[in-house]
Amino acid sequence: MTSAISGVAILSSPCNANADVESIDMTAFNAARSKSSASQSSSLSSPITKNPHSIIPSMDPSPYLSIRGGRNGSSSIRIPRVGYSLYKTPPEQVQRCLSLALRCGVRHFDIGTNYKTNSQVAKPLQQYLNNGILSGLKGYYADEKQELLDILDATSSASDKHAVQTLGYTSKLPTMDGSAGRKQRRDELFISHKLSNDEQSTKTNDNSSTLTTLNDKTSYVEVKRSVKKAISELGVGYLDMVLIHSPLTDKERRLATYQALLDLRNSGFVKSIGVCNYGLGPLKEIQEMVNNVVEDLPAINQLELSPFNMHKDVVEYCDTNGIAVACSAWSKLSGVNGPAEGWAILADLAKAKGVTKAQLLVRWALQKGYVCVPRSGSASKVERIAIAENSYGGVNPASDDGSSFVLNEDEMKILDSLDVGYKAGKLGRRDGWDDADVTDESWDPTEFV
Repeated sequence: MTSAISGVAILSSPCNANADVESIDMTAFNAARSKSSASQSSSLSSPITKNPHSIIPSMDPSPYLSIRGGRNGSSSIRIPRVGYSLYKTPPEQVQRCLSLALRCGVRHFDIGTNYKTNSQVAKPLQQYLNNGILSGLKGYYADEKQELLDILDATSSASDKHAVQTLGYTSKLPTMDGSAGRKQRRDELFISHKLSNDEQSTKTNDNSSTLTTLNDKTSYVEVKRSVKKAISELGVGYLDMVLIHSPLTDKERRLATYQALLDLRNSGFVKSIGVCNYGLGPLKEIQEMVNNVVEDLPAINQLELSPFNMHKDVVEYCDTNGIAVACSAWSKLSGVNGPAEGWAILADLAKAKGVTKAQLLVRWALQKGYVCVPRSGSASKVERIAIAENSYGGVNPASDDGSSFVLNEDEMKILDSLDVGYKAGKLGRRDGWDDADVTDESWDPTEFV
């Protein structure tokens, strides 16, 4: 088949979107991306740069975004644009949350050592891989009302229908009855795991002269062991992505860890590598380390990104260098210390569109060309419904006329105008750092050097 980007051949099976890495001509690929985005920019507000690679604004984004992966970063793999994050999910809710997310069509999961829930993730994940949705996970749906199950199933169907509209093929997900094999179900999953600061290395590969070793608090080999331990604990065979959770260590540790992840990617344990909360300083460190070899830059940078802080300098750097951008949780934006005036404007727009504020933020992120990983608990009916609402199918609801929930140019401009550079220090979020790291309300991890 060919990709949604016209003229670039990607060799893969339509129903095997996350299987083995795809062979691709990166020069032609990036040229096609630039052409594709240029043709879309007239219908979007404020295109970020004139030369995008992994950030492609679109009024009608497909379920997947192509990112670099594979040995030496020379291949392309596809990441589902909307995932589900286990950040701050209480351990006792993890299995139910994961099962509900799988049933409504989510196949991209954001997990991490700091979340301390990988052992809880593993059980429903294995049951799904071995037996499918209905047979493998039926125990988690036993006390759910049919009303909620119908919402989940309709959301999954909407996701699949929109995949057909945007990608042109008919099977995105394995059937729920378990008739698909374990390999197909694993191929359709995208498991993204974050390494904690304590797991970052301070010792380079003995065969490398790239970095100077200052101490041996955590060895280069132990980074690899940490990743392999996560693979074993989850029982997934490999990880689709591993990210450095935070830049809040030092240059030596960041670069040595990144080098270890490159080795894991090149040896097949990991398909792609990324970073989280990285600003220009740490990103440029990597670029210097790999001597500007673009294939070895991170595939993705996940950070706190919203209409209230669009991190334009970081996004522009990522865009120029072919690094995809992902948005993390937004729950604190509506708190006591949130941007009250801007939040009220966002709330009014959500009401006018007939959607929730969270759905509006997910849709904004998608149309900007980002990946996003919203989260919700499972303690209440509202939270469980939100898992479906904030999924790809939830922001692309099926309708008889094929239309979906779209923000027009004026609505995107309204949201983009809310940017006040809202710092992470005001959010109270601790995703990759501790209280001691936050110096004041103006603190932000992307400004750490």
